[in-house]
Formats: sequence, C-alpha cells, structure tokens
Amino acid sequence: MPQLNPTPWFLIFVLTWTTLLIIMLPKILNLFPTTQATYNQKNNFTTNWNWPWL
Repeated sequence: MPQLNPTPWFLIFVLTWTTLLIIMLPKILNLFPTTQATYNQKNNFTTNWNWPWL
C-alpha cells in the first residue's frame, strides 16, 4: 500500500484549525465575563477559626 504524501494534508490541517479558531474564538471569549466581581465588604463576616485539635 503506497503512503500518502504528508505535505498537502499538513496544510489542510493547519488551515482547518486556523479557520475554526477564527470562527469560534469570539464565541469562546464571550463565555467568560470581562468584568471583575465586586467585593461587598458589608457582608464579610470575620470570625475566628476553631481548630478541633488545638
């Protein structure tokens, strides 16, 4: 069985991944919010930790 020439297949592979990344990258980036979560210090309860072995 003759072997396939890898040169055109590598180019097809690279172009396919590049195209998919260009198409899918905005969709992937929209999944994660860019705004930071606000920290509400009023609801922060500071209590001491009770370690049972101390």
